[in-house]
Amino acid sequence: MKKVLSFFTNSGTAKNAGWLILGKIVQMAIGFFVGVLTARYLGPSNYGIINYIGAYIAFFTALCTLGINSVIVKEIIDHPYCEGEVIGTSIILKSISSFLSALMIVAIVFVVDKGDPTTVAVAALCSIGAVFNVLETFNYWFQSKLKSKITALATLIAYVSTAIYRILLVFQGSSVEFFAFASSVDYIVAGVILFVFYKKFKGPELSFSWEYGKELLKRSSPFIISSLMVAIYGQTDRIMLKQMISETEIGYYALASDLNMKWCFILSAIISSMSPSILTAYKNKQMNLFNRNNIILYAIVFYLSSLVAVLFTILAKPLIQLLYGVAYLPSVEPLRVIAWYTAFSYLGVARNAWVVSMNAQKYLKFIYATAALSNVLLNIVLIPPMGAIGAAIASLIAQIVTVMIAPFFIKDMRANSILMLKAIDPRVFINAIVAKKVTK
Repeated sequence: MKKVLSFFTNSGTAKNAGWLILGKIVQMAIGFFVGVLTARYLGPSNYGIINYIGAYIAFFTALCTLGINSVIVKEIIDHPYCEGEVIGTSIILKSISSFLSALMIVAIVFVVDKGDPTTVAVAALCSIGAVFNVLETFNYWFQSKLKSKITALATLIAYVSTAIYRILLVFQGSSVEFFAFASSVDYIVAGVILFVFYKKFKGPELSFSWEYGKELLKRSSPFIISSLMVAIYGQTDRIMLKQMISETEIGYYALASDLNMKWCFILSAIISSMSPSILTAYKNKQMNLFNRNNIILYAIVFYLSSLVAVLFTILAKPLIQLLYGVAYLPSVEPLRVIAWYTAFSYLGVARNAWVVSMNAQKYLKFIYATAALSNVLLNIVLIPPMGAIGAAIASLIAQIVTVMIAPFFIKDMRANSILMLKAIDPRVFINAIVAKKVTK
């Protein structure tokens, strides 16, 4: 046991994770307080409407960005004398796509929801944020210059501004439409701050080129499909709940999902801090160490997620009743299911270091397509008789298929699934940490 503990206390992993976790504490505390206050004020129905439109926004984000976010930092680094053209062209292309996407969201909601004025208004106000989100492009220039503190500051200020805005709305007794605009406030504030700092740090003059734009779209287009598959997989449950049941059912499901996600930044921090050691081991051709580090990461993610899932399973009812009130008690059962979803979804996130190392990115679109298809089919079957619980079960099964089962049918991905299965065995996990057993 001492050796196990020393792995975390003596390595840079714990220190790196600690800094990342501490950096999120303020936002988490503010977000948790404001989220509870907002949900209690809005009630399940209005809370459900906002999350219903949020699903459309998330889905169309894949189209708004045109996959450019996945390649822009590399483009800036590869073309240091054309930074202004790279950024300017990206902003124009994304602006056109975002504006058209915003119009499509409002049009689709108007048709699907039969012109319901509240839902259409919420869609229009939320869509404003999608347009202003193009200013996030400046973030990637700061990343390429290793000045991420600027983006962190912009994000924090925007987060606090949005929190204050929501609190004021609660005390003023505002309608749901004003809360819908809150997400747009976040994007507007962050975007304006990034633009101001871009000018302050004398960023290159922006320009646009159709010729370069075509090349940029050619390089970024493969990422659009993967993003769309992820969006379909992650958002169709909320859209289908609204169309098959009601916005109130989305409110129950969204609350359970949001509450479960409150602690997941810890998993993200652990994954981010351990991934460099995995990439380095592969680069140095230390395959035994590479496999061992992957097993350790997968085991940490799985067992930590399982521990939290057990706590949520036991405490779901008193926790929801205490925080959100009796109106949200139907969220209890979905929360108990969704809590177990996390263990598998973050195994998928942790897998990225292995995927990048093995240059297996090309297979992700097939895996995500499988996830999207299975999730939609399961939702069709389970939502009508079970509502939010059915959507939660569908997501859990689809995630298991995506992370553990589908990769087995891809030869070059099979080894990763085997590593995950071994990581679930506590004996292999302990042996991997103490380095007495090396996975080949």
